[in-house]
Amino acid sequence: MTLHNIRGWIGRQLANPQIVTLSVIIVTITFIVYFFGHMLAPLFAAVVIAYLLGGLIGRLERRGVPHLGSVLVVFLSFFAFLIFAVFGLLPMLVRQLTQLAQQVPAMIARMQTALIDLPQRYSMITERQIQELLNSISSEILSAGQTLLSYSLSSLITALTIGVYLVLVPILVFFLLKDRKEILAWATGFLPSDRPLTDQVWKEVDRQIGNYARGKVWEIFIVGAVTYTVFKFLGLQYSLLLAVITGFSVLIPYIGAFFVTLPVAGVAIFQWGVQPEFYWVLIAYGVIQFLDGNLLVPLLFSEAVNLHPVAIIAAILLFGGLWGVWGVFFAIPLATVIQAVLRAWPKDIPPPDTDRGKAIQVG
Repeated sequence: MTLHNIRGWIGRQLANPQIVTLSVIIVTITFIVYFFGHMLAPLFAAVVIAYLLGGLIGRLERRGVPHLGSVLVVFLSFFAFLIFAVFGLLPMLVRQLTQLAQQVPAMIARMQTALIDLPQRYSMITERQIQELLNSISSEILSAGQTLLSYSLSSLITALTIGVYLVLVPILVFFLLKDRKEILAWATGFLPSDRPLTDQVWKEVDRQIGNYARGKVWEIFIVGAVTYTVFKFLGLQYSLLLAVITGFSVLIPYIGAFFVTLPVAGVAIFQWGVQPEFYWVLIAYGVIQFLDGNLLVPLLFSEAVNLHPVAIIAAILLFGGLWGVWGVFFAIPLATVIQAVLRAWPKDIPPPDTDRGKAIQVG
């Protein structure tokens, strides 16, 4: 493609007001999120929660419940769950996490003992290799300890931030639910009235992300609850902590399940060693992941996000590099937005070749 063709393509795109409107919206939203994301984080969190709860309000309204009554029922249910999570679930998770951190030195000592015995059992492994591995593990542990220390020094700031979230987010969620139509009307008032391309993209994004987000919420709860029940039945320590981690791992396809295997296997082997109980835990965890991917996901996602696995992994790497943990969590919704834009983007029809047309006429 020559420079002349590129300029012609850009000119044709800029001549289409629908494309200009959509491009300005995308660039503006990206600019706000990238440069003001940290300051507006409570607002973004409230928008996401209100978006997820909006479907429940719609169902109640379709059954004849007034709008304000639907908002109050859904909001009070959300607030009750938030109180349970903060004052009921969170303390148990912190307690188990603290107990696990206290046992980390014993786990490391046991692992070092097992590694030192390897050269005596297997001639292909030398003591030098084991020593280098131990030094590498020690340096990683030291780095992790320094990171935890820095977090503990900023614990006051973290506590204040959490307090702000617990106060502001519920208030924002309530008003976003109550005045959703008025807020949307105010926001769309800044846009041109003739915007079919933008409306088409929004409908596609709303359909895909709405299905994905609500399905993921149910998947987190179901996978977490089943994992906790199974681990508790098998007698695995830190069942609640590992179940919560396993539940949230479904937000990161392909990669999350692999990384959660490490703490599950580590806790099991420290508790029982290489015994039948250890293998039962790994088998149970594998069965849960298999049923999640092959039974639960098809049932929950009736209109699954149509993204290729390569596109999903690329989105996780890209948005994770840009926005860290939040970028990883929202990688698939963001990729869905890009896919919707590409689908709705008008197909470029090249201008006719005038010289060729003249030659045909002459012939």
